[in-house]
Parts: sequence; C-alpha cells; structure tokens
Amino acid sequence: QLQLVESGGGLVQPGGSLRLSCVASGFTLDNYAIGWFRQAPGKEREGVSCTSSSGGWSNYIDSVKGRFTISRDNAMNTVYLQMNNLKPEDTAIYYCAARSDYCSPFLYRFDTRGQGTQVTVSS
Repeated sequence: QLQLVESGGGLVQPGGSLRLSCVASGFTLDNYAIGWFRQAPGKEREGVSCTSSSGGWSNYIDSVKGRFTISRDNAMNTVYLQMNNLKPEDTAIYYCAARSDYCSPFLYRFDTRGQGTQVTVSS
C-alpha cells in the first residue's frame, strides 16, 4: 500500500523557519515526482512546489520563490520542504503527493497523498 506521511509542521513566528518531511512507505520514491500542496481555510488548494523523480528539476509558485526549497533523499525515501522567512499567509495544511509521471500543478493527477501537516505562522 502506497503511503506518504508528512511531519515537521507547527507554530512559528513570522520570519521563522520550518522543515517539512514527507516519508514514503510501501513504495520507493525513485520513480515518482513529489509535489507539495497547501490549503488554507477558505482558500483553494494550491501547488507550492514539485520535484522530478531524479531531483534534477523543481519548481515553485511565485509567492514562495527564494524562501522555500524542495529537496529529496531517495536513499531515505524522503522529500523535504525547507521553508524560511515564513509569513502569516503561509499558514495552511501542507500535503505531499507522489506521481509516477512528471510534476503537475493539480493534486488530482497524483497517485497518492499524505494526510497533511499544519503550519501556522503567527506572532
């Protein structure tokens, strides 16, 4: 059974940092693109970042460019999202998702997703 588990969320002050982890079980991430999505209360879900199966390509939405970094350690079956200089508008539930194809901005095109981890940015 393909499963993804996110961790690393929490409460942080504006300007702070968090590193989210996405660990896979039941499959290896080597052949999967991994995306991070987020959904804030009352807002539509959006794709934040995605990395190709090799890690050689990644993209970010404009609002997080220069602040977030996606990386992967296939040996550890884990993908990370390093989030720096966090802002209140980054508050959301963050999900990771795996796709046995290229990255997509649409979560429904992914094969599986985790349950999410809450990130709250507040003073």
